[in-house]
Amino acid sequence: MPLISPRPFAFMVPLVAAGLLAGCDKQTPADTQPQSAASAPAAQAEAPSPPNGSLDISNRGAAMPDFTFSDPSGKKIRLLDLKGKPVLINLWATWCGPCKLEMPALDALAGAKADKLAVLTISQDSDQAAAVDAFFKDRKLTHLAPWLDPENALSQHYNTGVLPTTVLYDAQGKEVWRMIGSHDWAGPRTDAMLADTLR
Repeated sequence: MPLISPRPFAFMVPLVAAGLLAGCDKQTPADTQPQSAASAPAAQAEAPSPPNGSLDISNRGAAMPDFTFSDPSGKKIRLLDLKGKPVLINLWATWCGPCKLEMPALDALAGAKADKLAVLTISQDSDQAAAVDAFFKDRKLTHLAPWLDPENALSQHYNTGVLPTTVLYDAQGKEVWRMIGSHDWAGPRTDAMLADTLR
């Protein structure tokens, strides 16, 4: 029996199109970096809001894309080289409040599941390697690496229009599900969502 049935989540799909998620709008103005959907000064305080991302299984079985990313030091990682172990890819940005709030829980998840799951947080900041590196150092994220995607290749590939977006691949490099918007990665639902893939 599959972990997730398409039926309970079918009603959530319109929420993605309407942009009513706890995430950041990824629409890019012609001459500026994308802005958070909550760009008012009050939002800069990063006041916590309940995560209400939507679980999407419509791309289940899709192959992991063949992209290579680097970190601020120039170290590279190729996604397809990670086959053989489940991979959780999180797209985030330093200007996205909900993304930043998720990072400590993703870091803890990466540490707790290190033997069974690779967790990659890939920044969608344009030309902001120093800011991404500083964010990781300031927050003391020890189980994650500051991977960079300054061309937003993954955002274009997944085409959700929302950050954060997080995608789970199984050990064969096939998509299991994607979380569009924010999620409580430290909550009990996470273990249930990962259970079948990590056995």
